Amino acid sequence: MADWVTGKVTKVQNWTDALFSLTVHAPVLPFTAGQFTKLGLEIDGERVQRAYSYVNSPDNPDLEFYLVTVPDGKLSPRLAALKPGDEVQVVSEAAGFFVLDEVPDCETLWMLATGTAIGPYLSILQLGKDLDRFKNLVLVHAARYAADLSYLPLMQELEKRYEG
Repeated sequence: MADWVTGKVTKVQNWTDALFSLTVHAPVLPFTAGQFTKLGLEIDGERVQRAYSYVNSPDNPDLEFYLVTVPDGKLSPRLAALKPGDEVQVVSEAAGFFVLDEVPDCETLWMLATGTAIGPYLSILQLGKDLDRFKNLVLVHAARYAADLSYLPLMQELEKRYEG
């Protein structure tokens, strides 16, 4: 059974009417770039939870998540309505195998994502650990509209960091 901890929202960044990022301070266990956790809220007497990938590097204590508001969704509209200082439940131990240790050696690391699935790649690239084993790093983020490229400035910073 998952151990839940209480986190405090420190920032809500609304990118579009549907896309937003949630930054939370919570006493979670160390995680590996590319992993996910679960966020939850008490709604009508029950904990409603969903899995979300970390966007932040594991060495950054600001836990960042990139979400889309699902119309008539049970949880995402409630998460979108949170304000700094509000509480949210977080599973303390991350999960998932979408991590560099699972990628075999190869010349080019292809990172392909649509929508909010860019999160794990941003976590991996911000940490920058063990990327030197790849000759080329290719990040492709597809979105329906240019306005949906919320993390484009960060991707441009990473492009400079990794020299193209």
